[in-house]
Amino acid sequence: MNFSDTQIVGSIMTDHNFETTGNIAEADLIFVNTCSIRDNAEKRVRARLQEFKRYKKQKPGLIIGVLGCMAERLKEQLISEEKMVDVIVGPDAYRDLPRLLNVAEGGQKAINVILSADETYADINPVRLDSNGVSAFISIMRGCENFCSYCVVPYTRGRERSRDPLTIVKEAGELFSEGYREVTLLGQNVNSYKWDDGTGFSKLLERVAMVNPLLRVRFATSHPKDLTDELLHTMAAYPNICRSIHLPVQSGSDRILKLMNRKYDSSWYRQRIEAIRKILPGCAISTDIITGFCSETDQDHRDTLDMMNWVAYDYAFMFKYSERPDTLAHKKYKDDVPEEVKSVRLQEIINLQQELSFRSNHADIGKTFEVLAESVSRKSGKELSGRNSQNKVVVFPKKDYKPGDFINVKVNACTPATLKGEVI
Repeated sequence: MNFSDTQIVGSIMTDHNFETTGNIAEADLIFVNTCSIRDNAEKRVRARLQEFKRYKKQKPGLIIGVLGCMAERLKEQLISEEKMVDVIVGPDAYRDLPRLLNVAEGGQKAINVILSADETYADINPVRLDSNGVSAFISIMRGCENFCSYCVVPYTRGRERSRDPLTIVKEAGELFSEGYREVTLLGQNVNSYKWDDGTGFSKLLERVAMVNPLLRVRFATSHPKDLTDELLHTMAAYPNICRSIHLPVQSGSDRILKLMNRKYDSSWYRQRIEAIRKILPGCAISTDIITGFCSETDQDHRDTLDMMNWVAYDYAFMFKYSERPDTLAHKKYKDDVPEEVKSVRLQEIINLQQELSFRSNHADIGKTFEVLAESVSRKSGKELSGRNSQNKVVVFPKKDYKPGDFINVKVNACTPATLKGEVI
């Protein structure tokens, strides 16, 4: 989502006669687009801002801006602590950047962190910064109203608001005309999308899939409580909707899920997995897992490992719990799992997922997949890298193919992270 927002900022700035540079020393303006979902992300931003001090010394007129969720959450601290920061802009205020830059150029701090009740950027055609020319993001909704107890997103991104489906379908069509062959529909809780005319996410997904059968469609991220059978049947009806679902479980323990305010229990989650397996056989399933949440016991941890084994996730994003100020968990629960215990549990989860990922990839040996080539492999100029419908990375001989081509590849080897094959 931040990557998509950065492209929107790029569009706003180029419309006001700025251009991007790959050389930071040339820049007259540096933006840091930030995330607040974990403490480590904010620490990295702080470190990056310290790095920028030397550029400020070399070029006194340089303007440095902090954008996004951290700007929204820590505006007062950023003003008082980060003296080199000139512009502070929340995720709904990027249209105001040209005015704010005029304020900053006059020597004043420029701030706008007002959250909007509407989709703010529906009519902006993002500048596809650092694009591979093959895959693109389309933001379809913003905000979240789930209020998971550990999460700052509802406070930094605001209420859920969806974008007009006509503009989404139009953007998808334009991207296809420009040569893009895959779009990912984005939202903090993408399958809670709903427009005023009653269009829900399932119908929107169908309309985007109908733009062209050669346009692959993905989406992220789903909340288990909103993953309906209707959506799964829509996916099954269109081969160009990718067979890959990211379904964050966060914990396998019912007690922890209740404390997290996830609005489902392990039984509900398992039912959703069973529905995916039944309606979309061969669909890859990935997840997010938080270990070490408040009061988590060894048994709660074992419940998570049991869930992982039962689902057999194809891949996962795994984290230690990071207490975020002003969340419900911060106000009501004690962050009482020792850091060393969190680390041990996280390593056990990572080790298990490595086994599951390798098992999943090994089962693909001998199978043939349609792969969308995205780029030359980082390890060899004689190979291309792309992804199959299941969102697995596939590496294969380049031959005369190029990024943007669909190629049938038979898998003959694998690692836990990558499939390797030959062109059929």
